[in-house]
Amino acid sequence: MRRIRFLVWKELIELRRDPRLLVIVIMAPIIQLVMLGYAATTDVRNVPIVVADADRSEASRELVRRFEASPSFTLVGVVEHASDAAHYLDDGRAWMALAIPPRFSEALAGGRTETLQLVADGSDANSAGVSLGYANTLLSAYAQELAQARASARMAQLAPVGIPGSIEARVRVWFNPRLESRDFMIPGIIALLLLVVTTNLSSMAIVRERELGTLEQLNVTPLGRLELIIGKLLPYAIVGLVDVALVLTVSLLWFQIPLRGSVVLLFAMTAIYLLTTLGLGLFVSTISSTQQQAMMTTTFLFFMPMVYLSGFVFPIENMPAVIQPFTYLIPLRYFLVILRSLFLKGVGLETFWPEALSLLGWGVGILGLALARSSKRSA
Repeated sequence: MRRIRFLVWKELIELRRDPRLLVIVIMAPIIQLVMLGYAATTDVRNVPIVVADADRSEASRELVRRFEASPSFTLVGVVEHASDAAHYLDDGRAWMALAIPPRFSEALAGGRTETLQLVADGSDANSAGVSLGYANTLLSAYAQELAQARASARMAQLAPVGIPGSIEARVRVWFNPRLESRDFMIPGIIALLLLVVTTNLSSMAIVRERELGTLEQLNVTPLGRLELIIGKLLPYAIVGLVDVALVLTVSLLWFQIPLRGSVVLLFAMTAIYLLTTLGLGLFVSTISSTQQQAMMTTTFLFFMPMVYLSGFVFPIENMPAVIQPFTYLIPLRYFLVILRSLFLKGVGLETFWPEALSLLGWGVGILGLALARSSKRSA
């Protein structure tokens, strides 16, 4: 026990002598606990919904007001035609669309049952199922009020024309009709695998050279600093593209995940994403002294926050308003939108170009910062 006690004391002294490692070990779990305590929720709230109101009557506006007043929904638009509402679903501005037909108020005034159409984005099967439940509950409550009004009218022996009709919801699910969670999760897993593999490889490759003492030997060769960095990162970029080809093949043939978008565009977006992950790995290598430290830095400070704040598991719209702005700093968020749009919606660059541009800016920024720090360290 005496020897063990001295060994434990020695390890604590070494930990104290490395402030960066101490911050990672002590502060990172606390920060993650606070962030995930707010963000890690499976509740579905503030579902963005668009209403195609073809009736534009007092009765239809009353129904729209009910959705707008509900804490479960956020009204993002009221349009006249169903085709306009479809654009909201395509580009992700809305998770659900409600179509109110023409002469809706006339049908209710005439005592007839009118059919409403609910269209849900099924990309996220769990959120779509919960959202449909919320909408059906709201419509059922409205239908029950109409039924009570009819009963009251009959009891008062009013004329039949004055008895209001009822409503019926007809539900459709777009992009993922079977509500298979696998179709939603596997594109995210592809993005996560690329992040883990390429960031770890690129971060530890540079640090390993420094540990072995061969980095100084490379610095005195005729290779320029930029040539050295490209030569170190390019192999891992190739590994990343090969990994994408492999997991894409497994996803399509084994899991039967639909790929409705362009394969060429998918690889082009992956190349931009690899610029981000490799740049992040290079940056980690500039702030780490050992491979172990590089591994801990990427795991605690980057991987965990990206998984939980990117929308990979928990919808960003469900997170508190104070947490949501931080998700814009997560590159995985943008690549997830791109992948799921390509796999499930089959849309092109004209729809997710803001995410592609943000991802490119993130990659250029982190790679430039890493190169600047790397140049300073070699000076």
